[in-house]
Amino acid sequence: MASKQMLLLAVAVAVAVAFLPALDAATEHWVGDGKGWMLGFNYTAWAQTKQFKVGDTLVFKYNKPSHTVVEVSGADFAACSPPETAKVLTTGQDKVALDSPGRRWFVCSVGAHCLNGMKVRIDVLAADDNAVSPAAPAPSGPASNVQARLALAVLAVAAVAAVLVL
Repeated sequence: MASKQMLLLAVAVAVAVAFLPALDAATEHWVGDGKGWMLGFNYTAWAQTKQFKVGDTLVFKYNKPSHTVVEVSGADFAACSPPETAKVLTTGQDKVALDSPGRRWFVCSVGAHCLNGMKVRIDVLAADDNAVSPAAPAPSGPASNVQARLALAVLAVAAVAAVLVL
């Protein structure tokens, strides 16, 4: 009986170890979660609940041509004044790779949308930075939903294995 329990525990540990890298995989963050990129949403509060790492992706979903996405400098962000030479994203489902650590700023360049709060500042951590902010970020987007289910499955297998050992 003890050998069966040890075998089950070994299988549970092997499954858990196999899925651990997936738990730290890159995340696709849908800006504004289910609301998307729109007027009347607090993107500052939204960004403060997330943890962005190198390798993650931002997805800006919005109705085109009502909105745009422009990456700007900190000064242009504060002034809500994207430079005329800035690249303007207009697909309605723009993806931006977070490929280096540091601060990044995004605004909507349509009319006074930026002045009305349609802007977001993102702080990107290095991929190997395991620091967790005091308010643990809630995952967002379909990729993180899969990660959350995977984590629950690993925990369930570990719990069953622990019960069997006892």
